Amino acid sequence: MIGVLSNGIAAIPHLESMLGESWTRVSWWRGSRRLVDKIVGWGARRPARRARAWAASHGLPYVALEDGFLRSVGLGNQDPPLSIVTDDLGVYFDSRSPSRLEELIKAAKSPAQARRADRLTLAWRQARVSKYNQAREDATPRFEVNEPWVLVIDQTRDDPSIEGGLAGARDFARMLESALDEQTRGRIVLKLHPDVVAGRKRGHFERLTPAQRSRLTVLSVDANPASLIERADCVYVVSSQIGFEGLLWDRPVRTFGLPFYAGWGLTRDEQPRPGRRHTVKLQDLVHASLVDYMRCVDPETGEPCSVETLIAHLSLQRSMRTRFPAELHAVNFSRWKEPIVRSFFAGSEIHFVRHARLAPADATFVTWGAPISPELSGRQVIRTEDGFLRSVGLGADLTRPLSWICDGAGIHYDPTRPSELEELLSSAPFDAALLRRAALLRGQIVNNHVTKYNVDAPSLPTSSDWHRPNRVRVILVAGQVEDDASLRYAPAHMRTNVDLLSTVRLAAPGAYIIYKPHPDVVAELRSGGSVVRDGSPLYDEVASSIPLDRLFDAVDEVHVITSLTGFEALIRGLRVVTHGCPFYAGWGLTLDHAILPRRERILTLEELIAGALILYPTYVSRRSGRYTTVERVVSELILWRDTNQESEPRSRAPLLALLQRIRRRLLRGVAACAGRSG
Repeated sequence: MIGVLSNGIAAIPHLESMLGESWTRVSWWRGSRRLVDKIVGWGARRPARRARAWAASHGLPYVALEDGFLRSVGLGNQDPPLSIVTDDLGVYFDSRSPSRLEELIKAAKSPAQARRADRLTLAWRQARVSKYNQAREDATPRFEVNEPWVLVIDQTRDDPSIEGGLAGARDFARMLESALDEQTRGRIVLKLHPDVVAGRKRGHFERLTPAQRSRLTVLSVDANPASLIERADCVYVVSSQIGFEGLLWDRPVRTFGLPFYAGWGLTRDEQPRPGRRHTVKLQDLVHASLVDYMRCVDPETGEPCSVETLIAHLSLQRSMRTRFPAELHAVNFSRWKEPIVRSFFAGSEIHFVRHARLAPADATFVTWGAPISPELSGRQVIRTEDGFLRSVGLGADLTRPLSWICDGAGIHYDPTRPSELEELLSSAPFDAALLRRAALLRGQIVNNHVTKYNVDAPSLPTSSDWHRPNRVRVILVAGQVEDDASLRYAPAHMRTNVDLLSTVRLAAPGAYIIYKPHPDVVAELRSGGSVVRDGSPLYDEVASSIPLDRLFDAVDEVHVITSLTGFEALIRGLRVVTHGCPFYAGWGLTLDHAILPRRERILTLEELIAGALILYPTYVSRRSGRYTTVERVVSELILWRDTNQESEPRSRAPLLALLQRIRRRLLRGVAACAGRSG
């Protein structure tokens, strides 16, 4: 059992997963040793020294903790660590005494470990990750491609790795002068620390001479280190981790302190090599640092994970956070949606405005759905909508979504103009790996009965006695909310549920027709028209409470106007007939009554799934609040549904949903009265 004396350490999420064993809070009082066999402390500052002394006075081993080399998306004051290092000998940044990392670097590596180190090095570059990953790629100045330049790295004045690396302020001055002397041609880029850029801490280059400034480009924006390192001819550091990252990018590295990666024959060092360090291969350094020494946690499961998993997670955050401009103006979103907008556009600063005229002329706007006000005409607009795997609970009930569509070209349900989804389906190269992923995703969805809203549990008591009708042909007709935006783009004769049912009954007079109203209509949150009447000749049964998956197992075909039910039926291998022009029609997989000539490509089901569920939507994890994959969202939906968990802590959202429901009922009552009086 590990003893923790610090409140800060005790507050770290998933601490037990990263420590690899149980821990308990220990008081500073002498009599509170309890049943612990070691004590941990953080870093090398005063609280850590006190914890080390406390452990010694109680005859207990002491283990030093620090942030891992692949820490988080945001800075230390923004996000908790996703990796830590543990050291029972010293701490990696203090070269004045041995550390466990030094021993791991010196240990012989097997061929398999060397190959893993090579793969990790390549993965690090491809993912373009760093210790912190909040900086955008487009924040980096674009220098001339052929212009030679070197990168000089500043650090905060209180960084303990400076003293631990046997360096001080004079070494930063010496580093800069060396760069100026050695690089007589080309540009010298001086990168300030993100905390210095943010104004939270001081650096070492606040006073530069005019002569120095004339030779330097001072980078005072928070830029992604990868975008700088990959184009630099050389990296100059005192003890910054950027030097380690420079080695991962195969760049020459000059060190003016003694960081953990110096003294191994991999860098050009100003400090003398300690006798306990000798020449090693880069593979030895990489495997020891990222695999053996660092302990990672999966932010979506809270369980220990490999460094490869963490790289993949942070790579996804990096790529998703830079899809859109750094500043966006969200127009006319309700208050309850504002945090949702921020989560689905993380990486961009969001300004909420009521009218587009309040934004700059060159602003990029975010709106809900397809209709665009005249003041947005000719402007850059990103349209948003609920994704196809949304939540456990209805959107009209203000349940927080796990997926959104963020489309800069159009929107998937508007066939009058190509959307990004249609462009994907028309021209995307679906390679074998993506198609295998789509096939596995299809199995995950079908086997676990996952749908868009998941309000129908797989085995409801109300449907336990329901069986397929004893008829030759059974047709499921999917109802829609009649003010659904997609119905505005349906053929003029096919915009209500009555229109659809009448057409299906006329075409199949002898079939057994099951009508499934939209869940929002069943919940009385929105209007579904005047279809649901006992004894209507347009259908034989209303399946309000029968789970959709159970109906899929019992019917021969499904008819829709534009409902997503058609896509969900396709995934389950059913024959689907479309009477409007939904996104999944026109690709050779459905029988379509409305033709869209520009959809010429014939797709397989796996290609449709790859485009519509993997490549097109944006997914945000319910657990981590970060961007995630569709597979993870499906797993979270299953857990959410099967454990009946609340989507989030109770807030005013349920009250808002109730008020919204009351308002709709009042409006429908007023409309009915007006109709009767007319």
